[in-house]
Amino acid sequence: MAIWDDLLSDEDRARYEYYLEQNPRILGKRPVLVVIDVTKGFVQRGPTLERMREVINNCGDDGWAAVAPMQSLIAQARELGVPVIFTRGMPSGLRGGGWANRSRAAGDAEMMEPAELAVRAERYELIDELQPLPGEPVLAKRSASAFFQTPLLEYLNELDADTLVCVGGTTSGCLRATVVDAASSSYYVAVVQEGCFDRFEVSHKTSLMDMNAKYAKVISLAEASRYLREDAQPIRAPLRETAAAG
Repeated sequence: MAIWDDLLSDEDRARYEYYLEQNPRILGKRPVLVVIDVTKGFVQRGPTLERMREVINNCGDDGWAAVAPMQSLIAQARELGVPVIFTRGMPSGLRGGGWANRSRAAGDAEMMEPAELAVRAERYELIDELQPLPGEPVLAKRSASAFFQTPLLEYLNELDADTLVCVGGTTSGCLRATVVDAASSSYYVAVVQEGCFDRFEVSHKTSLMDMNAKYAKVISLAEASRYLREDAQPIRAPLRETAAAG
């Protein structure tokens, strides 16, 4: 049973199943693993609402539950020579609202004090449990999509990649925006269900359902592991061996 199955009426379920039958999803042979915004401001142990009261964007235990699956997948990707790319946000240095009203409010926004900016900047750091190895890019971005005004597309072209395997968060936000842009750029896309997180359960489920229908193939951690091991072609030497040699 899919994670979103409890949201569907019988009629919606029949329509959805028929749609998928007519539009099967496939993956390519040269994947890159993209780890989206697993930062200290998003992921921290504790009840999600309590963590949101401390940092409004935090996903608490809902985010933390995805860490171990991501660790497993990242380790396997490195072992098999599948490139890993990380993303994180960038603090603007301005007090005020989020992306939806940033441009129109910018004229009224105040600059943060240095101490305040330092606290904000720490929230955009990757969590200690998911740190890149030497040679793994960390792309800083100011918008939801990892493609927007970053060199991600350039990296993918250099690697001759044809597939993005996406994990991270939030499912309904930066991950979804990245998935849509990847599909729009003619890449195959996989989304690993256990490796995604969101602060709203309904957004998490409906976004996975919608991406699976339109832009990506939502797969389990076991399916992702099998795909990397059996179907994917290594693009680079395993990074652990490379690091040891250097």
